[in-house]
Amino acid sequence: MIDLLDLHKHFILKHLKEGDVAVDFTMGNGHDTEFLSKTVGPHGFVYAFDIQEQALSSTQELLVKSGCPDNYQLILDSHSNVKKYVDVPFKAGMFNLGWLPGGNKAITTLRETTLPAIRDGISLMDKDAILNIAVYPGHKEGDAEGQMILDYLSGLSKYKVCATLVKIINSPTSPFFIMVETKP
Repeated sequence: MIDLLDLHKHFILKHLKEGDVAVDFTMGNGHDTEFLSKTVGPHGFVYAFDIQEQALSSTQELLVKSGCPDNYQLILDSHSNVKKYVDVPFKAGMFNLGWLPGGNKAITTLRETTLPAIRDGISLMDKDAILNIAVYPGHKEGDAEGQMILDYLSGLSKYKVCATLVKIINSPTSPFFIMVETKP
C-alpha cells in the first residue's frame, strides 16, 4: 500500500537540494521540519510555522535531538503571515493540515488562514519548486478545507503552475495530497 507521506517526500526531493530554502507551513511535532532541515543542509534554510507553543517546543526538541544543522527559524505565528517572515523564493513548501498529533483536536487549521497561506506560498515559490499540501477530510473542517483548496487551485493557470491531486479513490475520508509545481 502507498504511504502518502513517503510519496510526499519523494516528490519534494525532485525539487529540493542542499543549500535551498524551504518552508514548513504547519510545523506540528517537527517531522517535516526535520526532513526539510536535513535535506537543505547547513547552507540551506527552513522557515517553520505553527500557532501552538507545544508544536514549537516539540519541534525544537526533535531538531536538536536528531542533529539537524542550525539552519531553521521556528515561528510561533499563523502560516497566513508567511510574507512577514519569508522574503526570498523557496524550492519546497509543506502543509500538513488538520490538528497537532497528540494535541488538542479542537485546534485545527482553518480555511480562513489556510487559503491566504497557500496563495502567498505560491507567490513565493522559486522556479522549479514544489508546494505539497496534505489534506485530512475525515472531519468537518478538514473536508471543507480540502474542497476549498481544490476549488482555488483548479482556477489557477496551467501555464504558471501544475496542480496534481493524489488520492485513494476507494476511501473518501482518507488523507490526500496536492502537489503544486512551478515551471523550470
